[in-house]
Order: sequence, then C-alpha cells, then structure tokens
Amino acid sequence: MGGMARTGNRSGRGAGAKDGVTPARRPEVRLPPLVEYDGEGLEPDGDYDGVRFEGTDLAEASGPGARFMDCELRGCALDRAELVRARFIDSVLTGVRGVGTDLAGASLRDVEVLDARLGGVQLHGAVLERVLVRGGKIDYLNLRKARLKDVVFEGCVLSEPDFGEAQLVRVEFRDCVLKRADFSSVRMESVDLRTVAELDIARGVERLAGAVISPSQLMELAPAFAAQIGVRVEA
Repeated sequence: MGGMARTGNRSGRGAGAKDGVTPARRPEVRLPPLVEYDGEGLEPDGDYDGVRFEGTDLAEASGPGARFMDCELRGCALDRAELVRARFIDSVLTGVRGVGTDLAGASLRDVEVLDARLGGVQLHGAVLERVLVRGGKIDYLNLRKARLKDVVFEGCVLSEPDFGEAQLVRVEFRDCVLKRADFSSVRMESVDLRTVAELDIARGVERLAGAVISPSQLMELAPAFAAQIGVRVEA
C-alpha cells in the first residue's frame, strides 16, 4: 500500500481489558543508590551496574554488547554512539539526545525513556519488553524486524517511524503523534491506537489486523481501506 492515511483523535483514554483490549504491562523501575560515572566513553562489552550517567558526553562512544543494569542516563549526548547488541535492564533514560545512535539488535527490558530528543535511532532487530517511551520527539526511528512486547508510547512525537516486519504484542500508543508511520508487513496483537492524537500512516494500512482503533479513526481511514481492496467510492 503506497498511499497515505491520516487521522486524528483526541478522545478519552481506552478502558483497557474490560473493553476487549489487553493492556500493556508497564515497567516498574526502582533504582537503587547509584554511583556517579567518572570515566570517558564506553567499553565494548562493558558491564555497568548501578551507575548514573549525568550529562555525560557519549557521542561517538563505542560500547557494542555493553550491559546497563539499574542505571540512569540523564541528559546524555548519544550522537552516533555505537551500542549494537547492548542490553538495558531496569534502567531509566531521561532527556537523552542525539542523532544516529546505533542500537541495532539491542535488548531493552523494564526500561523508561523519558523526554528523549533523538533522530535516526537504529533499533532494527531489537527486542523491547516492558518499555515506556514518554514525552519527547524521535525522528526516523528504525524498528524494522524488532519485537515489541508490553511497550507504551505516551505523549511523544514519532516522525516517520519504521515498523516494517516488526512484531507488536500489547503495544499502546497513548496521546502521541505518529507521522508517516510505516507498518509494512508488521504483525500486530492487542495494539491500541485509539487515543493517538494524530495517526498518519504512509504504508501498511492493510496490516492493522490485531489493532484497535476508534470509530472516528475508522471513518477517516475508510478511503485507505477501500483503496486497499480495490473499491472505488464515488458520489
């Protein structure tokens, strides 16, 4: 499907399981007392446990395979940081910023990403489980062939996100903006789109099976659905 479907909805939040939608399980991150990071850059396969990175410049840092457990990254620069196959567990990333951060094949479990300002983040082939992305703006997010389970996008702006061939299970988009989203060949199960403030689908509208949308979104998506099955609508 090469056309574009755009719809907006500012209705109240969905009620969750009682109306047939299985809600995502949100992360419950409780950080222990942390040790301030006083090093420079990152180490490949580095092991960071209970560390706070406060305003650390990690631009172009090379830490493929690094593990971050019970960590906080606050106000860090992540431009072109190489974090391929990195693992983030029980961690919080607040106000991180950067362009071209490479997290291909990374694993995020019980992670909160708050007020991030990122562009061109590579998360293709990544695994996200119990992840909350709240606030901020992420441009050109690459989640191709990623696996998302119990993930919530809340109050954030996702500009041209690529979910191509990804698997989404119990994923909620809450009061956020999706601009020119690519859902090509995506697989969805219990995906809640009802409270998306702006739903703009560039590709893959035919792959919304397994998603829940609002009545107003259905009306606005109707022309795209009709075009997908070859129905002409004329007065």
